[in-house]
Formats: sequence, structure tokens, C-alpha cells
Amino acid sequence: MILTNNLTPASACRSFFSNDTYFASFSNATLFDGKQVIHPERLVRYENNMSLIIDDTKSTEDKKRRRDIVVKTDINGVYCLFSIERQSTIDKNMVMRYGNYEMMEYLKQLKNKKNKRLGPQFTIVFYTGPKKWKRLLTLSDYLDIPEELKKYFNDWKIILVDVKEIDTSKIKDEQTRYFLEAIQEMYKGNFEGLHRRIKMNKGNFIYAAIITGSLDLIRDLPEGDETDMCEGMERMEEGFRNEGCLVGRSEGKLEEKRSTLKKQLEIKLGTISNNLELKLTSATLEKLNILTRNIFNITNEEDVLRIIN
Repeated sequence: MILTNNLTPASACRSFFSNDTYFASFSNATLFDGKQVIHPERLVRYENNMSLIIDDTKSTEDKKRRRDIVVKTDINGVYCLFSIERQSTIDKNMVMRYGNYEMMEYLKQLKNKKNKRLGPQFTIVFYTGPKKWKRLLTLSDYLDIPEELKKYFNDWKIILVDVKEIDTSKIKDEQTRYFLEAIQEMYKGNFEGLHRRIKMNKGNFIYAAIITGSLDLIRDLPEGDETDMCEGMERMEEGFRNEGCLVGRSEGKLEEKRSTLKKQLEIKLGTISNNLELKLTSATLEKLNILTRNIFNITNEEDVLRIIN
């Protein structure tokens, strides 16, 4: 049984990819177009606590970095590091963070006298947010570089994978494919959009609901280790209708609805402004119910304000 009380979207994602089969299947699909280059039975979890002391003569800062999931494996006899870094919001500094992770790891490897050669690193930024990623993807995107100097510039880029745009047909493992398809359908609010009934690991279905901020919509999933994905989505639709039709007579129920919507909006938008939070506090139950029914169509704060104003 999965205890969901303390699970965040980040921890749900880590829990899912802690399964070597899921990690390998996802990475093979996104990095190698489905070719089975990474083999789950040859993955070794890699300790990825990293710290770097930066001394600028004025202050000393211990900057710590931890990637979500890091594994070590061999590719054609060469040991490589593969990692998945989940990102739910659009981060304009992602390229810098990505480069920082990798350079700190190389510095760590250099300290190990046993290493004759450094192990190359490959990080997938797994973006699970509802918006389209429009931020910069390479270090050179941040800079104006004279044409004469471009060939000398050491560029850095991120490998960004948007969950909404993954071609799931390239994913060999069924449960990994169902997990990503569930996330896609939940973001679309497409509860009836599955054309086939498939048996999905119930825990993975719950992880997908946590990642998309949809956990509160699940109503009475059947007991057992698996759930019918189509039936699960139907139950979410039922929960969605019930949530939208609640008529809370007490201030306690109204406050609970506001709190739930605030959490869902924070997951979808990353953060919400003080102005929007104030508007939610003063919104009527009718407006909050309308917002609940349209939660999957929200892409920015302006969408919310058009509904509750």
C-alpha cells in the first residue's frame, strides 16, 4: 500500500524511476529512439550527494546539489552516468544548474585517485509541468557571441523531455508506457480518451495523479496491485464531477476547497502571486466550482482570474 500523505510530485517521480526497468525503458526511448542501449540488469545506483566550496575571498559558501536519480552502467565497456532530473516548473536557470551538476561531479571524480578516466554523464531533464517549455536550452542562447569566436566557445546544453510530447510507442516496457500515457491523459482532462483497457500498476497510477495534481480526484480505486487504467480515469472523472458539484454550506468546507485549489494551482503554475491568492480567498463557492471544472485547462494566472472575477 502506498502512503500518499507525504508524497510530493518530486518524490513520486523518484519513487517511479527507482525501478531499474522503468528507468532504462524511459531513457532508451528518449535518448536512443527506443533502441535498447541501457540494460536494467546492469544498472547500479550511484551516490549523488555533491558539494563544492566556493571561496571568493569575501565569503565561503557550501553549495550542495542532488540530482533526483543517478545510475552507473557500462555502454560498450565504458562506464557512464545517467540521471533523470525532474522539473515541474519552467526554470530560466536550468542550463546553469545542469552544467553545475555535471562539472561538480567531474571534480568529484578527479579527487578519486583510482579513476584513470572520468565517467561521461548524461542527464535528462524530465519536464512534467502543464505549460510548454519556452526557455533557453543551451548556454550559447544566453550570450551574444561574435561570429569569429563561435567556434572556440564551449557550449552546454540540456536534454529536455516534455512528458506531454513523448511518443510512447517507442517505450518498450508496458508499465513505463502506461505511466506516461496516464500523465498525458490527466493533463488533457481526457478521462474518456483511452481507446483500450489496460492493466496498470496501481501505485504508478497514483504517482501519475500526484505528479499532475489530480490525486484528490481519485475515487475508490479497487483493491489489488493493478488497476484498469480506463476504469481509473473514469473514476477520476466521477471525482472531478463530484468535486465540481459540491455545495459546501459551512465555511470549513469552503476553506478546504480553496486550499485544495491553491495546491493544484501551485503544482500547475509553480507558484501563485499574492494577488491571485487574495482573489481565491474572496471568490464565491460557485466561482471555485467553475474553476475546479476547468482546472486542467489552466495555463497561467490570467486564465484563473478570468474565471473567478
